[in-house]
Amino acid sequence: MPEHTTASRLQLSGLCFLLQILTIILFAVFVRYSPESSPGPCSQQLNCSWRNQDLGFQHPRFRDVHLQALLGFGLLVAFLSRYGPGSVAISILVVAFAIQWAVLIQGFSYFFLNGKIYVGAQSMVSADFCTAAILISTGAILGRVNPVQMLLLTLLGVTLFTLNEYILLSLMGVSDSGGSLTVHTFGAYFGLMVSRILHQPHMDKRKEQQDTGHQPDVFAVVGTIYLWIFWPSFTSATTVHDNAEPWAVLNTYFSLVASTLASFVLLPVLYEESTLRMVQIQDATLAGMAVMGMAGEMLVTPFGALIVGFLAGLIPPLGFRFLTPVLCSRLKIQDTCGVHNVHGLPGILGALLGMLLTALATADAYGGRLELVFPLVAQGSRTATDQVLCQLCALPVTLLLATLGGSLTG
Repeated sequence: MPEHTTASRLQLSGLCFLLQILTIILFAVFVRYSPESSPGPCSQQLNCSWRNQDLGFQHPRFRDVHLQALLGFGLLVAFLSRYGPGSVAISILVVAFAIQWAVLIQGFSYFFLNGKIYVGAQSMVSADFCTAAILISTGAILGRVNPVQMLLLTLLGVTLFTLNEYILLSLMGVSDSGGSLTVHTFGAYFGLMVSRILHQPHMDKRKEQQDTGHQPDVFAVVGTIYLWIFWPSFTSATTVHDNAEPWAVLNTYFSLVASTLASFVLLPVLYEESTLRMVQIQDATLAGMAVMGMAGEMLVTPFGALIVGFLAGLIPPLGFRFLTPVLCSRLKIQDTCGVHNVHGLPGILGALLGMLLTALATADAYGGRLELVFPLVAQGSRTATDQVLCQLCALPVTLLLATLGGSLTG
């Protein structure tokens, strides 16, 4: 056992060293600063849609998105007392490598010009979105893989995330500014398929979920507070132009508060506990935000955001009570942090909502915003029906890439 532990530590040390040397070399050859006076080398990409804005305006958004990825997601995977502190350390390891690798892989897709990758605030926000998807994936396999395997998952996951994002946003022209599909749905089902391949029949999942104490609830409290503070910036970070931001921020807040209230409606009915645990509030909060990823910048209306958020807040309690046991017993999928209920299903609901709102989008309703949210429709190069079909096809494409990629990675 000591020899095995020593070998594992040396493997982690050696892999981290090799990956860091590789990224340093690639950065030296390809990566350069993006000139602040230029609009940027990329075009027609979602995460470059703010290319005409001043970079100084982007730094507060970048800070909020980065804090959300590092602290929000990092603390949210610490609710199991068996894995709490260690899972936070693993999250930081994943973030540290994923950001570097995402800058390179996404750079070749979006920011590549004249043989160089030009990085700025927009490319860092894009890398943080990719990192968030990978952190969601790790929630499905937490406690069953070692740090070396986590790094390998990150290596492949970032590449597959970028491929899926490029197909949806660049080739298909899908509108998904907050990542209902690209971040939440892809991250959840990619992780679930890896979990299925790594299935361990003797693990008691329900016992793990109940293995909580005071310290994990403290992690959940802090992580949930970070969600409330920074997630509206996460959802609106890639919305086009300054005047489109308020819709994404307001819709996210309305969805957040309704989903939280929904947990207080349903949990006392489903469970006999006298007091609700903070982890359950955290799950409802995440679901309410995931559902608003695609529709955040669309014309949801305030009351519509409340309705959708309330419905999303019902998904985690029902999912943990009825779906999670089926996933474990019938499909042999062990979902440590419940990413299927918290990210996967709300992400799918958000994609369906986005498709509905796309069908209802008209120039009269959106005014000048139509060109910002659906530029191809506003320019006349695509009809509203074609846009709806693209939004609809984006869901099976994401599920296909996530499941196939997860199977390969596992």
